Order: sequence, then structure tokens, then C-alpha cells
Amino acid sequence: MSKIIDILKQPEGRKLEFKEVLPSNAELAKTIISFANDAGGELYLGIKDNPREVVGVDENMLIALEEKISNIIHDNCEPLILPEISFLTHENKHILKTVIYKGSNLTYHLKNKNIHEGTYIRVGSSNRLASVEMIAELERQKRNISFDSEYSYVKTADRINLDSFKEFFLEKTGEILTEQVIRKLNLVQTEQGKNIPTYALILLSDDEQRKYLFPYAKIECARFKGTVPGNFIDQKSIDVSLYQQSEYAYQFVLRHISESSVDYSGLYRTDRWEYPVIAIREVILHPVRYC
Repeated sequence: MSKIIDILKQPEGRKLEFKEVLPSNAELAKTIISFANDAGGELYLGIKDNPREVVGVDENMLIALEEKISNIIHDNCEPLILPEISFLTHENKHILKTVIYKGSNLTYHLKNKNIHEGTYIRVGSSNRLASVEMIAELERQKRNISFDSEYSYVKTADRINLDSFKEFFLEKTGEILTEQVIRKLNLVQTEQGKNIPTYALILLSDDEQRKYLFPYAKIECARFKGTVPGNFIDQKSIDVSLYQQSEYAYQFVLRHISESSVDYSGLYRTDRWEYPVIAIREVILHPVRYC
């Protein structure tokens, strides 16, 4: 019982959805597909979302609804998705719970459409048609590889300009960035006697291929006058090598926040930034976690 009460307090989101009545076949299939393509999720039937209220499901319809949901998923979703359906009771009202786990056979899509027209993902509490880039990311997840480990065949690794990164690497590690080190870091692969660079190596480089292949791999910084975006006091586009971007963004923020004295320790003044610099570093280095 306590678990239901806790769930009722949660807002709809990436892994949670409430429905007062069973949605249309297409809407239900899109939700199931979105959950399977993402981190999984739970759908509760018999709960009104806004305002949040348990309206319940007719007890005599529970078995029929369970079969209907299973059939809708089987007939409309591909590859096969196996739901986990159970019945719950809250204040003598019946709820039907459908759990979908993150799929291992990506990419999931509507059976009557191809992958590019029928693949859905979860964005907040809504289902969105997946973009070409997102579908490619789902395919990489299926193959258990990351975007930065993909290979670029435009140039061989020996033709990539790594001068600045070599200096940075030497400064931070005390080690020379040799071909052997690059290979150990899985930044290249050898095909037919040629060293092929990964996207990661290109993003870390000063090579013109970085801007050509990844024109949006940059950080846009701006300070506005007041609280409404549009009236810029300062603006900067940071499109240097990937390893430098976070530091440049950090310095931009520090330029626009105050540092003041809070007290004195003997003859020495103790200063404090307007905002905690540790928090600023965290937001810059891990934006997805906090946005």
C-alpha cells in the first residue's frame, strides 16, 4: 500500500505514466515503444493524472484489459516486447500496472511502419518520434558501442593535427602521447595497414575535420541583462578542442559572478564567490545530470 501512495505523489515523467482509461492502440504502442527504447517505465491504468486521482478500473474488466494490452503490444510493436502486467488495489479501487523494461533488441518501432517512421523515444512525460541521430544512437547501444568510438574514414590518424592535445596530455599525465598510447586509449583502429581515427580523437584535435564533422560540438555562453533572454551583456561561442571547452566555459562564468570578502583570519582576508564554484564545475562537466 505504501508503495502505491509513494507512486501517486510522483509526477509523470520519463519512466512513469498514468491513464484514467485505456488509450488508443496507437497511443499505447508508442508509449510502450518509448519505454523499451529508453530506460523502461511503468504505466498505471485507472489513475487520473491532473488532478491526480485514483478512479479505478472495473474489477470485472481486469482480465480482459490485461489480455487487450498484451495483444496491442504484440500486434503493434516490433521487435517483440514482453510486458509485465499486474493488478493492484488502492482504497478498494483496482489499478492495472504495466511494466516495460529497457529492451536489449533495439531499435523498437511500430510494426506497420519502418524504423525511421515508427521509432519513438521518451522525452519527459511525452513520446516523440526519434530523429535520425537518435535512431543511430539506439543502434550503437544495441552494438554496445558509444558515439565517440565510431570511426572516421576521411583522414588517417597520422594526418590529424594533435599538437595542442599532445601538450595538454604531457602536462596532465607527464607522458608523451605516442602512437602506442593513442592505440592503448582505443582512439584508433588499424584497417588494411592504416590507422583510422575515432570520433573521440578528432574531437580532441585541432584538425579542421573537427569543425567539419562536428560543427555543433561547442559550448555557447551568454550573460543576459535581467532575467529575460535576448539582451546580451556578453556572449561567447567556445568551439575549441573538446578538452578545453569546459575550462573556457568555467572562466566565462567566473568573469560574470562576484567574489567578495566574508571575514578575516588575522591579517588575511577570506573571499567567497557569489555561487559555489564546485557547483559551477559540476553543471559544466555534467550538464545532462542537472538539466
